Order: sequence, then C-alpha cells, then structure tokens
Amino acid sequence: MNRQLVGCTLCGIIFGAAGSWLIRKWSKGSKTNTKNSGKLRGVKNWVRINHQELIELSVEILKSIGCDEITARIVGEHLVESNLQSIDSHGVVRLEQYAEQARKGLFSPDGCPVVNKTAKGAWIIDGNGGFGITALKAGVQKGIELIQDPSSCGVAVVGVVNCGHTGRLNQFVEQGAKAGALTIICGGGSRKCWRQVAPYGGAKGMLPTNPWAVGLPGDKDGPVMIDFATSAMAGGWIMAALQAGATLPEGVIIDKHGQPTTDPKDYKAGGALLPAAGPKGYGLGLMAELIGGTLLGKVEVEAGLGLNMLIILVDTEKFLPKEMLGVGVQSVLDEIRNCPPGPGHEAVLVPGQWERAHAERLKTEGILLPESIWARIQTLAIQQGVTNIPHVEEVVTSSQ
Repeated sequence: MNRQLVGCTLCGIIFGAAGSWLIRKWSKGSKTNTKNSGKLRGVKNWVRINHQELIELSVEILKSIGCDEITARIVGEHLVESNLQSIDSHGVVRLEQYAEQARKGLFSPDGCPVVNKTAKGAWIIDGNGGFGITALKAGVQKGIELIQDPSSCGVAVVGVVNCGHTGRLNQFVEQGAKAGALTIICGGGSRKCWRQVAPYGGAKGMLPTNPWAVGLPGDKDGPVMIDFATSAMAGGWIMAALQAGATLPEGVIIDKHGQPTTDPKDYKAGGALLPAAGPKGYGLGLMAELIGGTLLGKVEVEAGLGLNMLIILVDTEKFLPKEMLGVGVQSVLDEIRNCPPGPGHEAVLVPGQWERAHAERLKTEGILLPESIWARIQTLAIQQGVTNIPHVEEVVTSSQ
C-alpha cells in the first residue's frame, strides 16, 4: 500500500461542523413513551424488548451469516447500543441489510482487520472486506497506542480501508476521548454506488451521507461528542421508515423531480436526501468524499456500504494536564446547561451525554421497536435457523 496521510490541517474543518449540531429535545417520558424513533412518523404499534435478549438474538443472526463469535458480539452490541441511544437508523434494523449483502457477496462477514504500515510511514487498517465496525475499533485502538508511545509527538493519523458498514461513529470517538484524545473521524468515497445526497442547489443524489464525528474528554458526565451524517438525515432512517410503513419529517428528502416529499418510497424511486444545513452539510460531505475517495484511494467494498475513513487523535495532555482540561470543559458545559430552554424544550443538553443517559433508562425499560420491523427481524431469524427469538408480550400503541 502506498498511500500518504495528512491530518493536522483538517482540525479547522471539523470545528466548524460543531456549530451545526442541533440541540435535542429532552424526552423524559414514561414506559409508554414511543418517541424513541422520533424521526419516524405514523408508526402505530411498537414492541418492547429487553436489550440483553436483543443482543443475544443479534449475535446469533450475525453468526448465522458467517461472523465469528468475536465479530458477531462486537457488531451485535454496537447495533443494540444504537437502539438504546435512540439512533435507530444504525440499530438492529441493519440486520436484514447485512444478511442480504452477505448473501450477495458484497462484503465478507468473517473478514478481520489487520494493521499495516506503508513504505512512507502511514498507518492503515485493512478491513479485509469485513465489517467497518470492527475495523474502526481497531483503527482507534492503534491511534491510542501511537499517541501513548513516549517517542510520539502526541498526534496519530490512521486510515481505515477495505471494509463494510462502519456503523455509529460516536462509539469510536468516545473510545478515543476516554483515552484522553481529541478524536476526529470522517469518511467517504462511495459515490458511485451510493449517490444518496443532492449537493446544495442540486436536484439529484450525487454523494453518500459521508459522516463526521468528534469526541473530546468531558466532565463527570463523560466525553462530549458530535456524530452526524452530512445529509439532513442518516440514510438508515429511510430504510427504517420503509420497513415500519412510516413517513419522514419535512425538509429531509426530495423526489426524482427535485420536489420536497415526506414519503420514503419517493426517495427509493429516484429521489435524494438533502444536505444538512444547506451549503455547510454539502461542503463537509464533499470534503469527506475527497478525503475518503482520493487521499485514501479507491473504496474496495463500495457496494457493501463501505467507506474509507480517516481517524485523527491528539493527546490532550500535550496541551493541558488532564485536571485542567476537565475544569475548563466543565466550566463551559455548565454555562451551556444553564441557558434558558426555548419553546418546546425542557433543557439545553450536551451532545453525547443525552444519549448515554437515555441508554441507561432503556436498559431498565426496554427498547421500543416498530412492530413491523420486529416482525421482519423474526422472519430473518427463522430463515437463518436462529431459535433464541425473545417472546414479546407488550405491544405499545402510539398516539402520533
């Protein structure tokens, strides 16, 4: 491999993205709250499932499509954690998609990542055609090892290539932040197979949903993280809406004629996602495409939801002692939290910390899935010869 990586100049690009993070509404809710998947409109019936049982079912399904035990466990836990955090676009709804892609040979469920160093000194994680989730985890771990090396300057840049779906990026920037690193990840390069997002001013999908994520060591409530697709909504929400028979919020997708719509079927019939925040999302998506698809080379697993990813880690203790950084971060966050909430909101929240608190609540209450999505997962399990399907007794009816 003969790819050259650069990283430090990317920091300025990413910090502009932080301003586009939109404060999420705090949803306390009771056990009958069905706002977990607030981006899905018109879903009437939901089922409640214990998260541990859902993990075990996911692991068995993943093993049935060719994953080894370790890979199946890593991916299964990742998917269910996404549901716990209400990031249902990257949750167990993906199981059917992974199974179909494995049947078609679009990626290798048994592919395991390996670490390579190029002749010019760049570190590359080769996913061997397997899950991007395991490849990214390995990439961040390698970056942590590099910045902790006493001979290093405290900055590590790692490329991740030749892998499938990379999942929810906040897991990986959290991994880096917990090790004391400012962690930046972006990915792109699959526009030939995944022309999902219209450029600003355009009426046709041209780019993938190329994500960016940033994590920084936080206060007592954990790291501060942003993780977003550069489209108005992650593509997985459209898949979830189609499976659940739901519609989407306004201002997210256009049809094949460039006209706004909320029907996910219009997207499948030649429509496109809009860029997040207009020219800002378009610019970030384009930059990620250039980084993933040119700097890191050709995407090898493009049809299998693959992206090439760039990981940058900066040892924060090269700038400030851990305690001083913590005090400074907490001071800023306390100011933000004390901002009076606007209409329709109960509090101003810190990105990444809401998701963790919400996940802890759902570990007690159970995960809510649209009944139709749960039916598809059951069908998939039966088709794959999986027998540990949880018995779901509670069906929750939504008033939306």
